[in-house]
Amino acid sequence: MDIQMPELDGYEATACIRKLGGDYFSKVPIIALTASAMLGMRDKVIEAGMNDFVTKPFVPEELNLKIQQYALAVV
Repeated sequence: MDIQMPELDGYEATACIRKLGGDYFSKVPIIALTASAMLGMRDKVIEAGMNDFVTKPFVPEELNLKIQQYALAVV
């Protein structure tokens, strides 16, 4: 989930997904993509309802590992 999108940022989009309710939408993994590597960014995305984050530009293998990690946790 890109944090900086033009009409609906990643925080708002995540809130919309989580508000859909039910088991699926409350557990679907959301990984933030952000150009900001500020201290506390992980806490901020977790607080917003996302599961983790990867900074841009990202290494494809890093993103792939996170996707695998969270996909396996849901199965």
